[in-house]
Parts: sequence; structure tokens; C-alpha cells
Amino acid sequence: MEALQRIITTLANKNEELHNFIETLSHSLAGVQVNSTQVISDLEEEFDTLFSILDEMKESMTNTIKQEQARKSHELQNQLTQSTNALESAEELLEFANNALHIKDEEEFAKAAKQIKDRVTMAPAFRLTMKPKATDSMTHLMVDFSQERQLLQKLIFLPVPRAPEIEAQDCLVMDNTVNLVWRMPVEDSKIDHYILEYRKTEHEGLPRVKDERCWEVVDNIKTTEYTLTGLKFDSKFMNFRVRACNKAAAGDYSDPVTLETRAFNFSLESSSSHLNLKVEEGSVEWDPQGGKGLESKIKGKENKGSAHLANLKNMSRSGTPSPKRAASARSPAVRGGRDRFTGESYTVLGDTSMDCGQHYWEVKALKDCKSYSIGVAYRNLGKFDQLGKTNTSWCIHINTWLQTSLAAKHNNKAKSLDVAVPEQIGVYCDLDGGQLSFYNAESKQLLHTFKTKFNQPVVPAFMVWCGGLTLSTGLQVPSAVRSFQKTENGIGGSSGSLNSMAQ
Repeated sequence: MEALQRIITTLANKNEELHNFIETLSHSLAGVQVNSTQVISDLEEEFDTLFSILDEMKESMTNTIKQEQARKSHELQNQLTQSTNALESAEELLEFANNALHIKDEEEFAKAAKQIKDRVTMAPAFRLTMKPKATDSMTHLMVDFSQERQLLQKLIFLPVPRAPEIEAQDCLVMDNTVNLVWRMPVEDSKIDHYILEYRKTEHEGLPRVKDERCWEVVDNIKTTEYTLTGLKFDSKFMNFRVRACNKAAAGDYSDPVTLETRAFNFSLESSSSHLNLKVEEGSVEWDPQGGKGLESKIKGKENKGSAHLANLKNMSRSGTPSPKRAASARSPAVRGGRDRFTGESYTVLGDTSMDCGQHYWEVKALKDCKSYSIGVAYRNLGKFDQLGKTNTSWCIHINTWLQTSLAAKHNNKAKSLDVAVPEQIGVYCDLDGGQLSFYNAESKQLLHTFKTKFNQPVVPAFMVWCGGLTLSTGLQVPSAVRSFQKTENGIGGSSGSLNSMAQ
């Protein structure tokens, strides 16, 4: 049964590959037609201005283009037909395999499984190459009529650089940068520059024709190496391809390379934030006027019938409320699966939880921000709870109201930190190692480390009063932080009295 299930999984994966490959072939086939037509049109336009000289060569070169079109079309059409037939055969075999799972008779099941195994061995889907035998590029058939007229008698198609080869093993993804390295299969002194194209994707493997994101272009690269910096990694992978250009034309693209670019991404959860906070996807600001209209509506409903309001609250809450929660009339109905923060808990949480691995994000306070906290918390943090005052939240708190202070807080205990408050703070959360560290985002100076054991998933948590915060997500754990964690393994000097086991 397990072997058959593996076969079914393999067939399903192969079918998906074939679907993608057929789309690629169809796209290439259409591209051959479009690009061939465009090349011929350009060629005819040039010939129209110099027809008296180029009349004889026009027919010859046009035929060459058409022959190339026919050759590519024939090769791609044959591949398309073979792939379509292979897909039909694979789908039929997959259906047969799925039906075999329902055979009750052991002998019949064994016979069917053997038949499936034999058919898979001979299935055309596993003998097909997944690389098109021809590209849709027709640039090698372009011509340039800018030379002197006497040279037109010797006119030939322009030499086009060969496709570069990306050295995937030498490419490096680190610190939200990607360093790409490639080489030419043969030395070509006529190459003037390279064009690098990249796009984000959620799909591993070869790029898909129907992808939701467009290629971005970096032109005029003079070496066979380039580093993309300042990237936000908000997709699982990125596709890369390179083409070489001489003074006249651009060559074919290299075989694409897909690199993994995973990072921690989250937004702020406005549905449960305090009414005095104005929350956007990547920022939060204190709003002293926030929620006043909603509170007056709630009070009006209370005047009309407090019993009806109590029923609505009980229906909207997902859990059994505490006596303190039941007595509160300021909180609106539950949204996002939990109560909205209220009272003096000017809190907003991230919308993405973390239960394993290492994660990193950065926070920057507005210049006029008087008081704010940055940390993590369990999602069951009470709506009246303030960050760092419970055993379910850990944070550093910055106060600039009268004098500047920085403190680490957890379980209603605070430890003053004798370090300057940085402009931007990096948060490193290691769920596996039981560690929460705060850094100066620019210098990577360690501010404080909590050592603890998280027994539940945690979410980023923030408190703001009189000011605002902006977030930077989609960041990899910086190499300097990783190196520090490896060598120091979480220095306890700045966190001694606050080290605790998570509840």
C-alpha cells in the first residue's frame, strides 16, 4: 500500500511537471510565431529603404528566417504532441492507480500493483526531457543596416552571444542580499554587458510561464557577477536568468536558477489592537481620538438595553470570559478570534505566530514617540494585560517622556539596561533554543537576552503611547547575529534576573 501511494505521489508530481512544461512549450511556440513575425517586419522595413541593393539578399535572408521558424516550430510542436500524449497516458495511469486502492481482493490488488509498477517503468512521461529543444528567441536573425552602403553586399546575420551559465553552487543568499555568479561557455571578447532578470515566486524548481509576478531587470552589468542588495524576502523563492549582449544584439537567456529566500513576514493585526492605535500593515501610531465614536455607540446600546448587549457579547466571545472581562462594557465585539485590547494596554500583535525556528525583524520608533515596548507574547495575552507585566509576554520598554530609559520586562519584573537607545531595534527570536534577544539594528550590539522555554507559539507584540512604530519584515537573521549566537550562545549577563521558564 505504501509503495503504491509513493507511486501515486510520483505520478501526481510528474503530471504537474508536465502541465508546467506544456505551458512552457506552448508559450515558446507562440513566442516563435510572434518573434519571427516581428523580425521579418523589421527586416522588411530596413530592406524597403535600400531595396535596390538588397533585393537579392532579401529573399535569401527571409527564407532563412522562415526556415528557422519552421525548424523551431516543428521541434516544439513535436515536443508538445509528445508531452500531451505522455500527460494523457500518465493521467490514465494515475486514475487506474487510484482505482486500485479500492480493490479488496489481495490477489487482485497485488496483480494490479504489479501492472501499475510495470507501466510506470515504461511510461513515456518519465522518458521525456523537460527542456525545450528550441527557444522562441529569433534575435540571432536580426540585422543592422547602419554600416556603410558598400558593406551591405557582405551583410550577414549578426553574431549573437551564447547563453551564459549561472554557477548555482557559487551563488550566495545572505543578509537579504543575493550574489549571482555566471560564466560564458566559451570566451567571447565581443560581449559588451549582461542583463540580469529576477522575480519572486512561491514555486520551487523551474520558472512557470503563468506566474503572478513580473521579471525585474538589471541592465548594463559589466562583469560576470552581481549582488542584489536591500531585498525584502516576502516570497519563498526567487528565479534568476542572465543574457549576454554585444554591441548589436542580446543573446539567449541562461537556464534559470531558483534560490530559496525564506524569511519571517507578518503584518499588524488591527482587529484586536487597542482602539487608540491606528494600525496599518507595517506601522502603528498612537491616536488619542481613536474609538470614541464606537464607544458612544456601545454606550447608547447599553442605555437601550444592557441585557441585549450582554447576550451579544456572550455570543461573540469564543471562550469563557473572566469576571473582570464580563464586567467591562467598553470592549467592542470580538474580531480576529480574540478580544480587542483595552484600558491601558495600548497593544497590537503581529498576525503570524512562530512555533519553531529562528526569526528576525526590526522596529523603528518615530522621533516623537514617548513610550513604547517591543517583544513577543502568547496569543492568549489578556485584553487588559500590558507587555512585560505578565508571564506570557517578554519585551524591552523605552520611555522618553521626561528622561530616556531602557528596561527589559517580563512577569511584572523590570531590569534597567545601561545602554543607549538605538534608532532601530532588531528582534531575534529562537524558538528552538529558547531565546529572545534584542539588538541595535545598525551596529548589531546586543541590548538584552531572555532565556526561556516557550511552551506555546508566540507572536510579535508592540505597545505604543504618544508616537508610532514602523516595522521591517521579510528579513533573514543577519549573519552578524547568527555568528554572535554561535559564539556566545546567549550571554546571560544582561538578563540574569529575568531569565524564566515560559508559562
